[in-house]
Amino acid sequence: MTKTSPLVKFIIWLVLSSAAGCGMVIMAIYLYLVPNLPDTEALRDIELQTPLRVYASDGLLISEFGEKRRNPISYADTPPLFIQALLASEDDGFFEHSGIDLKGLTRAAVELVRTGKKKSGGSTITMQVAKNYYLSSEKTFTRKFTEILLALKIEQSLSKEEILELYINKIYLGKRAYGIEAAAQVYYGRSIKDLSLAQLAMIAGLPQAPSAANPINSPKRAVDRRNYVLARMRNLDKISEEEFQQALREPDVARYHGPTTEVDAPYIAEMVRQEMVDRFGDQAYTGGYSVYTTVNSKRQTAASKALQQGLINYDREHGYRRSEPEFSLVELTPENDNPLLREWFAAADSRFDIDWPSTLEEWDNYIRQQGDFGLLTPAIVADVRKDGAWTYSDNGFLWLPFSGMTWARPYLSVDSVGQDPKNALEVVSIGQKIWLQKTANGLELGQMPKAEGAIVSLNPNDGGIEALVGGFSFSANKFNRVIQAERQPGSAFKPFIYSAALANGFTPASIINDAPVVFEDASLENTWRPENHNGKFYGPTRLREALYKSQNLVSIRILKQIGTRTAIRYVEPFGFDGKKLNNDLSLALGSSAVTPMELATGYCVLANGGYAVKPYLIQRIEDDQGTRLFTARPAVVCRDCDDTDDTTEAEIMQPAEAPLIATEEPDTFALAPTAIDAFEPTPEPTKAELDDALPIIPAAQVMDPRIHYLMVSMLQDVVRRGTGKRALALNRHDLAGKTGTTNDQKDAWFSGFSPDLVTTTWIGFDQPQTLGRWAFGSNTALPIWVDYMKTALEGVAEHPFEQPPGIVSVRIDPETGELARPGQRNAIFEYFRQEDVPTEVSPSEKNNAPGDYSTNEVIPEQLF
Repeated sequence: MTKTSPLVKFIIWLVLSSAAGCGMVIMAIYLYLVPNLPDTEALRDIELQTPLRVYASDGLLISEFGEKRRNPISYADTPPLFIQALLASEDDGFFEHSGIDLKGLTRAAVELVRTGKKKSGGSTITMQVAKNYYLSSEKTFTRKFTEILLALKIEQSLSKEEILELYINKIYLGKRAYGIEAAAQVYYGRSIKDLSLAQLAMIAGLPQAPSAANPINSPKRAVDRRNYVLARMRNLDKISEEEFQQALREPDVARYHGPTTEVDAPYIAEMVRQEMVDRFGDQAYTGGYSVYTTVNSKRQTAASKALQQGLINYDREHGYRRSEPEFSLVELTPENDNPLLREWFAAADSRFDIDWPSTLEEWDNYIRQQGDFGLLTPAIVADVRKDGAWTYSDNGFLWLPFSGMTWARPYLSVDSVGQDPKNALEVVSIGQKIWLQKTANGLELGQMPKAEGAIVSLNPNDGGIEALVGGFSFSANKFNRVIQAERQPGSAFKPFIYSAALANGFTPASIINDAPVVFEDASLENTWRPENHNGKFYGPTRLREALYKSQNLVSIRILKQIGTRTAIRYVEPFGFDGKKLNNDLSLALGSSAVTPMELATGYCVLANGGYAVKPYLIQRIEDDQGTRLFTARPAVVCRDCDDTDDTTEAEIMQPAEAPLIATEEPDTFALAPTAIDAFEPTPEPTKAELDDALPIIPAAQVMDPRIHYLMVSMLQDVVRRGTGKRALALNRHDLAGKTGTTNDQKDAWFSGFSPDLVTTTWIGFDQPQTLGRWAFGSNTALPIWVDYMKTALEGVAEHPFEQPPGIVSVRIDPETGELARPGQRNAIFEYFRQEDVPTEVSPSEKNNAPGDYSTNEVIPEQLF
């Protein structure tokens, strides 16, 4: 029997002691860490941070907000080929191991002992799930041991498919994309289910270095990683040789795709964002809420284009503001001191002596920094000739012909422009920043308008916002003029004064003297001498005629007769703040500042039969599971409703967890009657079902139907024969509205409607200044309205305004407003409330011929 040498015994003892010591350390770590491990069952109900998404009423995406772009996808909906690519890249033994890879961990430990550096972590996908959902990214042994123990626990609680689903939805893949579906959208603009094999391999290879080696930041590294994943798939026989070779040859087309917005409505998106933050705080950005608005995507798109084109047209009419060149072409320089090379450069034509890579790099940086400006695209002039210019934009080099610049007469002042340009050299210069616009006539020179505008379109039957654009470009200026800009509406406010007059004894045939007046009022700083926009006076005028001709002095006189306080009390229920309305006669001319939204709200009453509605934007809010949290309950025009609903605003805004259908006994719910032998409790109704079952809230009627009909008929005459004639281009008979222009043409308005849609447009400068001598509501704001309504009412049948009982039509003398004489040839028909029909017959000859009030010889009437 041989004796074991003392050295061998020592070595054996040392190994056993070390193993025992390691075992005790591991046991101690295990006993220390296990009690603190989280419950992995909670992973089944984990809530991933997903962004806030805003949709139009038809489900098209308007915008999304949140630091993390995420689109959760189920394991069942994930392409099997992607699963194979992911496992080949990250963990090919995933379906065999129990959560940890002993071989990989051992290899990592040996590398750490041998080199002193951590080269590989030996992490499995399960371990990465444990780290991503529960642990930090700190590199400590305690964190690693906890990760291993958690992985083992997760494997006991969840199936392999559930673990993979958690992983593919949580993992960061660069460019704010979390999860594979978000990454597919960010890099390729498509769903993961629509990607090719090469693209799937690209996404599968991103987890290793998502920021440094994604196909946008580092295309070459990303393609190398993609090819490695493909090679691994081939070695594991997951793809054929033919598939492998074809995928290797496929060029990568990845580029950054921002949020895939389908509707251009940034001002709407910002309104929703502010409302959601008010309701949910910072959780609004991470809770995965989906907000469905009242916005009609077709009308919203039309509104954006109409407003932009209208502002561009106005700006062009006032001339081109040429800017100085800001960029220079980078010229080539000799790389050494060769005299012959220097001599060649000196003699070379400078037009062809350009370092284009360096030049375009600078230009690209500028273009990338520009936002979205809708119809206009930023560009830089690269070369100019007489017949046009080469320009550089995000679409590369584009030829801008001189025919697209002929409009560019130099701007001299708001009322004058210079001569027509003779060639392109007179318009643009090399290195100049310009704007381009694609039109039906080809590429044209554009210009960023200095004037601003707004357009808002409401459903008059419930106040739903159908379209809203708060300015030319949200990228250039986030000020929302629809709800923030308070401007004088001018004559666009007159319909409300006329409505008050009709409710206080006036008729459309009432005769008012359109003659000069002067005011000496203590509330006014100076003597006020109002006049009509053309400086003329028309003498005795019927109320109807005065409205469609927009005669200021008639408006002042009728307001004087009914009283400003009476008028304010009358129009307040239309949606105006009475405290903001001027309590003096200037109210008749629209001197009280209102927002376009407030004016449109008032016009809803004129469009819907006399009912007050409030604008609203959010139809419903859903959580990330599709559960409805909020449903709007606006007051709705209901002509057949007799009973009113006393539901309070607090009840309308109740949270989803509020008690539902409670019976007399607390904490119980009503049960539907069932057969005794098959008695089963009825499932508790969802909030969505309860919301849908609630009765409507009838809108309050604030205008007599007969007054409403008279007012609408007068506003229809504004379109048929007055300042709103341009609206006749729509070839409809159910349109009405009113233009508005303020003093010195600082604001131009048109508010018009059909029974189905109310739209208000406004144009002006943010810092009030004149739009020009010839700028009026009729030729500046109205064309935008017409352009928009052409699309907005497409396919909408004409809907005549119904004549209510108590309205009669009689023949009158147009000069006196009294009943026409038998056989009178110039008699016209006029509408009256039955009790307001004239009783006197017009005399056969007028006692007084209408005077000429157009001269300054007439002594103004003093009104105090």
